[in-house]
Amino acid sequence: MTASTETADAKEINLDDFETKHRSGTWLNRFVFTLSIFLALAHIYINTIATLPELWVSAFHFAGFGAMCALLVPAHPKWRDSKLALFVDGAVVLALVGMVLYIIFFEDALYARGVTFNVADWIVASVGVLLSLELIRRTSGWFIPFLIVVALTYVVLWGKWLGGMFNFPGLTVETLLYRSFFSTDGMFGSISRISWSFVFMFILFGAFLVKSGAGDFIINLSRSLASKMIGGPGFVAVLGSGLMGSVSGSSVANTVSTGVITIPLMRKAGFPARFAAGVEAAASTGGQLMPPVMGAGAFIMASYTQVSYVTIIGVAAIPALLYFLSVGFFVRVEAKRSRVIATESDNDINISEVLKEGWHHIVPLGVLVTLLIQGFTPTYAAGISILAVIGASFLSKKHRMGPADVLDAMAQGAKNMSTTAVLLVGIGLVVNVISTTGVGNTFSLLITDWAGGSLFFTIILVAVASLILGMGLPVTAAYIVLATLSAPALFNLIAESQLLDMMASGNLPETASAIFMLVDPSVIPALAQGMPMEQAEALLAQVPNDFKNMLMDQALGAQTVAMILVTAHMIIFWLSQDSNVTPPVCLTAFAAAAIAKTPPMLTGMTAWKLAKGLYIIPLLMAYTPLIGGDTDTLMRLTFFGVFGLYATVAAMEGYLEDTLSFVPRLAALAAGVLMLWPNLDIWWQLAGLGLFIGLFMMGRKSYQKTL
Repeated sequence: MTASTETADAKEINLDDFETKHRSGTWLNRFVFTLSIFLALAHIYINTIATLPELWVSAFHFAGFGAMCALLVPAHPKWRDSKLALFVDGAVVLALVGMVLYIIFFEDALYARGVTFNVADWIVASVGVLLSLELIRRTSGWFIPFLIVVALTYVVLWGKWLGGMFNFPGLTVETLLYRSFFSTDGMFGSISRISWSFVFMFILFGAFLVKSGAGDFIINLSRSLASKMIGGPGFVAVLGSGLMGSVSGSSVANTVSTGVITIPLMRKAGFPARFAAGVEAAASTGGQLMPPVMGAGAFIMASYTQVSYVTIIGVAAIPALLYFLSVGFFVRVEAKRSRVIATESDNDINISEVLKEGWHHIVPLGVLVTLLIQGFTPTYAAGISILAVIGASFLSKKHRMGPADVLDAMAQGAKNMSTTAVLLVGIGLVVNVISTTGVGNTFSLLITDWAGGSLFFTIILVAVASLILGMGLPVTAAYIVLATLSAPALFNLIAESQLLDMMASGNLPETASAIFMLVDPSVIPALAQGMPMEQAEALLAQVPNDFKNMLMDQALGAQTVAMILVTAHMIIFWLSQDSNVTPPVCLTAFAAAAIAKTPPMLTGMTAWKLAKGLYIIPLLMAYTPLIGGDTDTLMRLTFFGVFGLYATVAAMEGYLEDTLSFVPRLAALAAGVLMLWPNLDIWWQLAGLGLFIGLFMMGRKSYQKTL
């Protein structure tokens, strides 16, 4: 069982028995194994003790993992194990080493010349960018290098030829190379810093957990908890993938590692093969939404929003729970319809025995959560938690981690990180272009214009854009690009929506009302009493853009504004996951289909249906305080959200304990809408709940008659 993050979402390096092979194979294999351990130790040192310039660390990070990618993935499949491959890969490694040494020893000379390039600067910067393109091509295919080339040439070449909003007068090639390579804005900017700090430490933590046997414990715990439920094997997939995803953060690796167990279990119990594969794909996709790792998304989101990592994973928990419940409802419906029963092997697993043998695996997770809550940095918490994994393993008789196991875990963690590091460094080039040219603001304005100022249609446009980007980009990279482009537009629309509700209800604070004195002093009394929504919209449209941010801060408060920003990013992050389960490119579904031996595209369609929570729950985030609401509000939203999602699933499937005819099916849809519709009076929600319970009891009574 392997734990990998973004490596699996790109083109995962496929080496069987990595640790053993590279510890005892050829000199090249032993060198790669040694390099991986060195990189792991170096990054631990950098993240815990060292105080080095970020540019140096980022360059070392890229060079080290770039060298691993060069040695593990040949430039061309036909070149594997050939002398030509060894020569090319050796040249790449030497170029990477030379790049790092040049930055360390000659960076000051560049600034002494007033950032004017000499010949060596031109060569090193150009080769550095080209190496990034080549390494990403090897590990992730052609799409991302093509995107980077388009972005870079836009700055220096064809941007000046465009008319209208996207016209850019251009920069010199020298300026572009400086910003891309020598500054902390491009390859070695904030995305790279997140990669070598938060992402690496948590990937390493996941590798140690898996090496200690936590993967088997998670699967056995899931089977013991869910086996007695209706459709138990399906719930094992949902629960196991959620728990595994909480530490691995990769949907494809999650599918492969848990699916080899859960998909045969589901098929043996009586689930259709395609449905079993779809459940595993949808559940594994949810692993990227489950705290604390969230496929590196939580760390990037914290950096973008300047909201603490602990807050990010805290507000992400309830939406993630709702998502897994929505997949679980599909499982229950199909289990009832297909008359699925638990298998004998499931009933043999006793939860007390599982906990007795593997309770120590909970200790490192407890240490991690405790340190995060106490305010320690995520990197420090991950480092201490790695030590906790080693210490806790000695509480077990089967998986005590000796020196060889520790080295293997470090090697596996570095291997899992290699393509992720190269990818995130390369994506920094695109982010730099977006921030340099102002394309992000332009794109946000364009989205707002196309959507006509509608929050709903803006979310639809973001979903379509995420699906298109996801065909070529891993989900984290797609989130980074989309967040840079569209988060401002989404943030403004959500904030304005809440502001309009306050204006219409007469709850606008006096300090905020005073800003409208600049527009029309006569409306102040109306603002205090409330006004029709149309009038509020027209009034807000008259406020100059320079004053809108001030108005939002005064009306909503800094805490609410921060949570709205997190909401915008969380919506984009959720929507960026849909490419995992949406044809034509749905890697998670394809991986599950390979295990279940089902048609990949049809499996993708099934997974897409089962993952409908990816679209419904972001709408709840946008129109309700599901992110950052007070306790009472969150309890109400969660309670009605659970039953609303169940009713919606029943309406989609035409089944609730028994087959639903046309009218009851419409009634189930109405019940779901009443419970999920934002800002609806609680009596309407209770009416929807009552309708759902009535349909449920009628279905159960009808089902029992058929037994």
